[in-house]
Amino acid sequence: MTVVLVHGNPETDAIWGPLVEALGRDDVVRLSPPGFGAPLPDGFSATFLAYRDWLEAELENIDEPVDVVGHDWGGGHVMSAVMHRPELVRSWATDVIGVLDPDYVWHDMAQVWQTPGDGEELVDTMLGGTVEDRAAQMFALGIPIDIATSIAAEQGPEMGRAILALYRSARQPAMAEDGRALENAQARPGLSLLATDDPYIGSDEIRQRAATRAGARTEVLDGLGHWWMVQDPARGAAALTRFWGGLG
Repeated sequence: MTVVLVHGNPETDAIWGPLVEALGRDDVVRLSPPGFGAPLPDGFSATFLAYRDWLEAELENIDEPVDVVGHDWGGGHVMSAVMHRPELVRSWATDVIGVLDPDYVWHDMAQVWQTPGDGEELVDTMLGGTVEDRAAQMFALGIPIDIATSIAAEQGPEMGRAILALYRSARQPAMAEDGRALENAQARPGLSLLATDDPYIGSDEIRQRAATRAGARTEVLDGLGHWWMVQDPARGAAALTRFWGGLG
């Protein structure tokens, strides 16, 4: 088996470090979406469908059965892929399934990124300044300073371009329309990680409803927030290991 981890915005694969350590496995692959800790190729549109195609191509190149786990936009890419080509994985897990519910409303920062002019200004503010400045912003959100510093070192204009293109491609009703295919994800065992203090993914009701449509089991991470994998990596690893252990 191979565990594949896909991170989101505005991150690099450093966000997975504590979880990988807690999992204690030697078959873990971390994939960095283009622009987010990996180069942004010329001509890559950075839309959510382009990232779906990127992830599918990456999964095709892994010979072992794959248990894929996505966080933030990485979780969005995972869902887009398993709704489109579920045969590429043995199982899937995501912490953002609520964004595919028809009643999901993008959080305030996302709506700014989706607004021409305002989005560019916000990206410049977020990703400008020094590495120390950027690390301090992420530390204030709850990311440990060593991981925040590692991520900040790889942030810059490329990531900014990817953020704007990605969020603008996903302006509603785009995600609601994509979510019409949620039932396709039932073709493979799924896990919805529901961190109760995550303010970005919609209400618990929305997340539970989307998980039910996808045929997914829900693991409630009570008291944890958006970055549960660094906040309590042992609990996150235990939830994933329980899920995988039940697959037979």
